[in-house]
Amino acid sequence: MHDFMNITKALSDQNRIRVLLALAGRELCVCQIIELLGLAPSTVSKHMSILRNARLVESRKEGIWIHYRLPDKPAPEIRKAVGWICASLKTNETIKNDCIHIKRILKMDLDDICKRQNGRSCCEGK
Repeated sequence: MHDFMNITKALSDQNRIRVLLALAGRELCVCQIIELLGLAPSTVSKHMSILRNARLVESRKEGIWIHYRLPDKPAPEIRKAVGWICASLKTNETIKNDCIHIKRILKMDLDDICKRQNGRSCCEGK
């Protein structure tokens, strides 16, 4: 029951759904996710923590950046949940706009994104 509740909690927020759909087929740095959502880094960090605790995303650290992706080998309930979300929202306007925005974000330098968001590298001093 605990896993089920974590998954449903994670899926109950529009921004977390947007992140899951943005991660479909790709890996994104937290800076890119912040850029996409237009939220404060601390807010995005909380969202990513909830998604990670529900096992809906995995992370890895590379230098100063933290990258997120959908699980390589998701549990059946995770695979079903993400499949349902993708099928249900494939024609949603917000998701269509996110797809366009992600293409632009992927062309940008990660350090430039971080500096623009914070006036410094998002991971300076860590």
